[in-house]
Amino acid sequence: MMQTLSAGLAATSTVAASSANLGPGFDSLGLALSLYDEIHVETTSSGIRVEVEGEGEGQVPLDATHLVVRAVERGLEAAGVRADGLIVRSRNAIPHSRGLGSSAAAVVGGLAAANGLVAQTDSAILSDDDLVQLSSEFEGHPDNASAAVLGGGVVSWTEGDGPHARYGAARLRLHPDVHLFPAVPQIRSSTAETRAVLPGHVSHADARFNLSRAALMVVALTERPDLLMAATEDRLHQPQRAAALPASAEFLAVLRRCGVAAVLSGAGPAVIAFSTEPELPAEAVQYGLAHGFAVGEMAVGQGVRWAAAHAVERDVPVATATE
Repeated sequence: MMQTLSAGLAATSTVAASSANLGPGFDSLGLALSLYDEIHVETTSSGIRVEVEGEGEGQVPLDATHLVVRAVERGLEAAGVRADGLIVRSRNAIPHSRGLGSSAAAVVGGLAAANGLVAQTDSAILSDDDLVQLSSEFEGHPDNASAAVLGGGVVSWTEGDGPHARYGAARLRLHPDVHLFPAVPQIRSSTAETRAVLPGHVSHADARFNLSRAALMVVALTERPDLLMAATEDRLHQPQRAAALPASAEFLAVLRRCGVAAVLSGAGPAVIAFSTEPELPAEAVQYGLAHGFAVGEMAVGQGVRWAAAHAVERDVPVATATE
């Protein structure tokens, strides 16, 4: 029988943005970025209340269909507990529909906040492996989700298909000389729409090309940053998405002509550049700004963090997950 949480419990989570694919690693490589959403959850005696501040404010549903609410409830269910009611407050810094993993952050943050509630019961909290599995089930692929859970760079994989698929991920430690420069436009794009332009089949030559570049990307990120230009080449999704994202495709080309390794961030329209230099070339920055991209440096993001409190009015956490 599922345990019902008492009203008045509270938990928080902090979860990072992420970039997926990283060029050749389609649905496999991911990277957490130092831009964070914050989530606060309280248990109540009934009902659902959702408050959103920052990105997505006035645009996302404020009921039980909200992604964070769904993730909290799924996390509680997986731990064998439930809540009669919830208050969910999200303070969002991650832009929506830009290719920076906002949906993965919402899911991972909700699951982690559920851990903060579960920590106040006799039930076992969800492990990192559990968080990767459950969040990837929401997403349908593990690259953004596992980066948000584990932090840093990740190599992720899927075993099986459909509802019985199993997801896994291993963390990468980025070389200290690698600098990250996300470039985020004002325009949005739909992952479903940009995924729809991808062909159902690819040639053996293109598959072989991407396999070599994805393997090389792991080496470049961790040991040989001098290989980043070659490692970020891709034939499986970026050329196919160029027509749907012309501004991003052109900025990507400008960066690479300037000698900067750059890729679409996830399905775009954001672009992320990798450099061993502390600054991007002025020409590239000026081009980006002139064409609506906010360009700046970010550090590698941390893994999701959660905290629990026995009473709503208390601010001091009594349990914190490892980073």
